[in-house]
Amino acid sequence: MRMPGLISIVLAAGLAWGAPALAQNEAAPAAPPTQAAAVPAPAAASAPAAAPAVADPTLDAQGKPLLKPAPTIGQPQDRLFGLQEQVTPNGRDAHWFHNWVLLPLIIIICVFVLILMIYVVVRYRRAANPVPSRTSHNTAIEIVWTLAPVLILIAIAVPSIRLLAAQFKPAPENAVTLKAIGNQWFWSYEYPDHGDIKLTANMLKEQSEVPAGQRYRTDADGPRLLATDTRVVLPVGVPIRLVATAQDVIHSWAMPAFWIKIDAVPGRLNETSFIIEKPGLYFGQCSELCGARHGYMPIAVEAVSPEVFAQWVASKGGTMPGAGAAPQSATAAGNDASAEVSNASEAGPVVNATAAPTVTNQPATQNPAGLGQTGN
Repeated sequence: MRMPGLISIVLAAGLAWGAPALAQNEAAPAAPPTQAAAVPAPAAASAPAAAPAVADPTLDAQGKPLLKPAPTIGQPQDRLFGLQEQVTPNGRDAHWFHNWVLLPLIIIICVFVLILMIYVVVRYRRAANPVPSRTSHNTAIEIVWTLAPVLILIAIAVPSIRLLAAQFKPAPENAVTLKAIGNQWFWSYEYPDHGDIKLTANMLKEQSEVPAGQRYRTDADGPRLLATDTRVVLPVGVPIRLVATAQDVIHSWAMPAFWIKIDAVPGRLNETSFIIEKPGLYFGQCSELCGARHGYMPIAVEAVSPEVFAQWVASKGGTMPGAGAAPQSATAAGNDASAEVSNASEAGPVVNATAAPTVTNQPATQNPAGLGQTGN
């Protein structure tokens, strides 16, 4: 009776002694994957280092804007009588129309009516006409004051309609697309043709309005209530397609120096186009009452040369349209694969060489979603 008990004790001791070794052996296979994972490390280390990021050409080494605002361009001017200097073709035409058509015509009409009133008051006063005139009509005067306004309106309509049509002219294919999105109460922007660059622009507050260490407005940023922490960068001499929309309520993207004012409506895309002719810094504001902080939605646009714009796009991680290699079509891929097979055949026998082009072209012929198919 003692032998089985002794045997049991010996077996239990043996199992207890062998358990750690068994556990170590079971855990041992986990080591090879770690070593295998470490093998590619030298290859990764030998890979060329990533190219450094392109510096933003609009900022200095401290991240501050290089371009300073000009006091007479692109912003309101103290004691200015008239419109801002226009830097777009439509703006120049509208400025001319305002200065040389509307203003002279309004002045002429007002002066003419004033002269007529003075003449009537003096000529037909009671002292000069004790007996009131009984004139009821004059055919010549009726014809004149009917035809004259008609001719004036026709003369105004010609440049007016031409300017109106130019403002709604669609942008050409090579236009730079800028999407402006109104929010309560800031603007966000997208460049869908340049790698989907996204920006957010908020108004810069005064130094007394922000905590210590936080960025505040300086004269280098722009005028009070117009400077933003992020500027929209657009090229000069290139058509710009402006698409406006909103996230919450109706806003309005207005840039006086561009002769642009377009409503940003939630759920709707409004579009206009323009060409900036002069480099510089231009300021605008939201021009549609949109809530309590409507007056704190400024717009800052920095117009640069196309070369600087391309560098700015690269600094934001975007790409210029057509700059990268064109995507390889399925047909081209199949032709390349066929050429490789042909070259390989000349070099020596290839196993299942004819199957390569078929595999390459297969995704182009498949239609898993059933697109373009019609059912009975």
